[in-house]
Amino acid sequence: MKKNILMFAAAAALCLAVSCQSEQKNQESQPVDALQTIAQRTSVRKYVQGKAVEQEKVDKILRAAMAAPSGMDRRPWEFVVVNDRALLDSLAASLSNAKMLATAPMAIVVAADTTKSEYWYLDCSAAAQNILLSAKALGLGAVWTAAYPYQDRMEIVKKYLQLPEQISPLCVIPVGYPDGSFTPKDKWDEARVHYNKWK
Repeated sequence: MKKNILMFAAAAALCLAVSCQSEQKNQESQPVDALQTIAQRTSVRKYVQGKAVEQEKVDKILRAAMAAPSGMDRRPWEFVVVNDRALLDSLAASLSNAKMLATAPMAIVVAADTTKSEYWYLDCSAAAQNILLSAKALGLGAVWTAAYPYQDRMEIVKKYLQLPEQISPLCVIPVGYPDGSFTPKDKWDEARVHYNKWK
């Protein structure tokens, strides 16, 4: 009898442990609320040095980028992942608006084949926004630093990344784990909303 009780208790404990693990796994796999991610996104310009972004997260970010809308489904975008330390430092030194690349473990350059679409910069802007939001959802920080429409910045990016003639960079997005806390701005302004006609 005592042996049966011990076996029953052991079985119950095992079931409880499995149940807890399953519940924890389900909680971890719950999708992050999209509206909350949008509201909490901030421009992160300081990153934990020496902490690389996992390849799994990089892949998720790039998939999110390519899920963006595209006019006539032309998808002119191209993405260059930069994780070479010397290259990041060179870009940081040459781009006045992207000095934070010196502490970022990586960056994603959003570019486009301009022969595929005359409004490539619109499609790539949607992809860039998806990069920023997915980075936030994955616990990372990122910031949009513009290349386009500044010819000098575009030429610097093209030179360092050896981009072909028809490939134009829209922006350089440093990505990494935030070093510190960053408070999102509340940008809601009811006065900017109009219904049916301008009032």
